[in-house]
Amino acid sequence: MEQMKKRLSSSQIIILGFAAAILLGSFLLMLPFSTRDGQGAGFADALFTATSAVCVTGLVVQDTATYWSVFGQSVIIFLIQIGGMGVVTVAVAIFLFSGRKISLKQRSTMQEAISAPKVGGIVRLTGFIVRTSLLLELLGAAVMAPVFCGEFGIGKGIWYAVFHSISAFCNAGFDLMGCRMMYSSLTYFEAHPIINLSVISLIVVGGIGFMTWDDIKTNRHHIKKYRMQSKVILVTTALLIVLPAVYFFFFEFAGSPLAERIWTSLFQSVTPRTAGFNTVDLTQISETGLLLMIILMLVGGSPGSTAGGMKTTTFAVILSTVASVFRSEEHTHLFKRRIEERTVRNAATILTMYLTMFLAGGFVISRIEELPLLTCLYETASAVGTVGLTLGITSELGMVSRGILILLMYLGRVGGLTLVFAALSGHQGNTSRLPREKITVG
Repeated sequence: MEQMKKRLSSSQIIILGFAAAILLGSFLLMLPFSTRDGQGAGFADALFTATSAVCVTGLVVQDTATYWSVFGQSVIIFLIQIGGMGVVTVAVAIFLFSGRKISLKQRSTMQEAISAPKVGGIVRLTGFIVRTSLLLELLGAAVMAPVFCGEFGIGKGIWYAVFHSISAFCNAGFDLMGCRMMYSSLTYFEAHPIINLSVISLIVVGGIGFMTWDDIKTNRHHIKKYRMQSKVILVTTALLIVLPAVYFFFFEFAGSPLAERIWTSLFQSVTPRTAGFNTVDLTQISETGLLLMIILMLVGGSPGSTAGGMKTTTFAVILSTVASVFRSEEHTHLFKRRIEERTVRNAATILTMYLTMFLAGGFVISRIEELPLLTCLYETASAVGTVGLTLGITSELGMVSRGILILLMYLGRVGGLTLVFAALSGHQGNTSRLPREKITVG
């Protein structure tokens, strides 16, 4: 076993770690006491739910509040915590707390898992990630607890506060509001300022990435000292929140009262970035609004965060590359720093992979289920972006379509390039150069 670990690359360890967590979660959810009827879930439902939880997606085929028992809900939130912080991060944290020594191989794997720039200081960073994550989740639960306790009683209210705080921070989108109305998400709290502000804050903080936290902690308000990546993440995140919120405010919720209009516009601009909660009926949003949400779902959060998607940095690099072509510049620049050609190629590859998976999945599901293409594309964007938003078709899909969503959720969480690097691990690239010839594009 030890020899096998040594032969596995960091990418392979990450992929296998997520797969192992999904299989363990599926087994636990199949136990009789995991469901309220005492029968246990079937393998298909258990696998879909476990995948959605570990991949912090939020798509469900059974209502979380009414189908799963408290034990089943506890398994789901535990899987969400593992998936949000990262399987490798949790494993290394256990090693740290048990006093065991962290090997160089484990440090290297941890570096790749959280997108750290170097191996040095990775153990300290892991401790910081774990402590900060738990503190923020606890703070979120404390803020929401009075609201939920007032609605559901003390015991149930505290559990609901903890569950939704972890789910929001990990960008998972699982909720327990089915006790009001099945699959209703947070529509009951559409304009509630405390719930809206708490969930929005947790989603954004969880989605900007662990390395950005470290930058903020180290340099505080001295933004000029931040890493270029942190600057890109913060600026891109802000733009992807403000601009869609302005669109939703003026074009989608114009008929709502002002306070409700502000909260719903802001919430719907934040939640597609891989969180998966919703406070309005998504079927009432126009096709233009749905397309905008699809774009936001595909972009997702930031590297080394609890969020999925192709990442804000990928989006920024692609846009900057386009701008450099328009300006006839040889290199891509961000914040007066030149971006490596390899990074540009990786960004283009990631964009192509996500678009291919999103479109292919949507086409196949639309054909099999005989459903509108936009509805199916919304579903596949939600899956590959690990978002969890749905137009209400998830629970009605057949086994093949569910299998496609499971695959998209898994690939979306581990990352397309991680999968490629894992498959090609040990293969040496061809370093020879072939003759060059021009080809016209565009």
